[in-house]
Amino acid sequence: MTSITHKSIADIEPSFLRDINPHGNAYFSKPLLASFESSNPKIDMRFICVSEEGNAQALAIVQIVELGVDVILKNIKVSSISRYILNLFFCKEHIKIMFCGNVFLSGEYCISFSSNANRKKAVNIIGSALDEISKSINPLHAIFIKDFENSSIDYSKKFEAYGFVNINVEPNMLIHLNSEWGSFEDYKNALKSKYRIKANKADSKSSLLKVQLFSKRDIEKHREDLQSLYQNTIDNANFNAQVLNLNTYVKLKEQFNEDFIVKGYFLNSKIVGFMSALKNKTHLDAHFIGLDYNLNKTHAIYPRILNDYVRLGIEKKVSQINLGRTASEIKTTIGAIPLELSCYIKHKNKLINALIRPLFKRIQIKNFKQHSPFK
Repeated sequence: MTSITHKSIADIEPSFLRDINPHGNAYFSKPLLASFESSNPKIDMRFICVSEEGNAQALAIVQIVELGVDVILKNIKVSSISRYILNLFFCKEHIKIMFCGNVFLSGEYCISFSSNANRKKAVNIIGSALDEISKSINPLHAIFIKDFENSSIDYSKKFEAYGFVNINVEPNMLIHLNSEWGSFEDYKNALKSKYRIKANKADSKSSLLKVQLFSKRDIEKHREDLQSLYQNTIDNANFNAQVLNLNTYVKLKEQFNEDFIVKGYFLNSKIVGFMSALKNKTHLDAHFIGLDYNLNKTHAIYPRILNDYVRLGIEKKVSQINLGRTASEIKTTIGAIPLELSCYIKHKNKLINALIRPLFKRIQIKNFKQHSPFK
C-alpha cells in the first residue's frame, strides 16, 4: 500500500471518493468536505489517500488547528499534578494540534475504507503519513486521532506502534427510535410519568417561542445572529477550540437540501436560539446549537431543542439520533444512551511523548448520572 496526501478535497478523483465510501456516508462525501474546507480557511486541511495496486483503500481526513490544552482536558478526569505536568509540557497558551478526524463532529469520521480494504495495513500507512505531515508543520505540539468506537479497536490499535496512546473521551449520546412511534405523542407515551412531565414542561415553558424552518436564504439572512448564538454556547461550555464559520451551513443547505436542517427559535420576532442537524441515511446527527442563556431558564430553549430533535427524528423516520457529546445527563432524560468512544494522542516530540505517555494512560472521562426514562 502507498499513500498520497492532498491539500484540498478538490484534488481527489471522484472515483476514489466513491470507492472509499461504499455506503454513501455523507461525512466522507465531496459536498460536505468541500463545504467545511471552503468556509473555514483558518484550518489547514489534508487528505491522506491510501491505495494498493491502483485500487482505492482508505481516506483519512486531517485538520490542523490551534487550541488550548484545556480543551482536551476539560471533560476528562486527571489528577491535579498530572494536569499541571501536561500543561507544563503543552503550554497553557494556544497550541497547534493536528487532528485526524473532523474537529467539528463527534463520531467516527476520521477514516473511511473501501469495502475490500485491509484496515490494519491501511492504518499503518496512515500512521506513517501522519508522521510525514507532522514534519512539515512547525510548530506542532501534538497529534490527535478521533473518534473510534469499541468495534474499531482491532485495527485502530495499530496506531500505538507509532507512539500513540489510546484514551477514553466523552461518549456520543444516542437515542434509538422505536419504528412504531409515528408522532411525538407516541414517544411521550413510552416515557415514565416523571420524564413525560419533564418533556411537557419543556414544551409549555417554551410555548411563546416561534419555530421557523430555515431555507438557505434564511440562514444567510440570520447568519450573524446564528454565529453569535453559537458563540454563546461555546463560551458557556468554556470551549475555545477553532470556531466553525457558519457560512458552512449555507453551503451544506445548498448541497443537502432537506437533509440538512436548521431551525430558528424566535421570541418577539428576535432570534434567541437555533438547532441544526443532518440526516445521514437512517441516522439523524445533531450538529451545533446556539441560544440566549439569559432566556433559557424562563423559556426552556435548550430543553425545547432536545424535544425538537426527537420530533425531527420521528418526522424523518430515522432509527437513531446522535445528540453528540456534552450535557450527557440531561440527554439521558429524553432517552439517550452513551456510545463509548476513544481517541489516540501523542506529542510530536518523541522524548516528551515518552515522558507523558504514563499521564495519558491515567486519564479518565467525567462520570454522569444515567437516567432510564422509558417504561
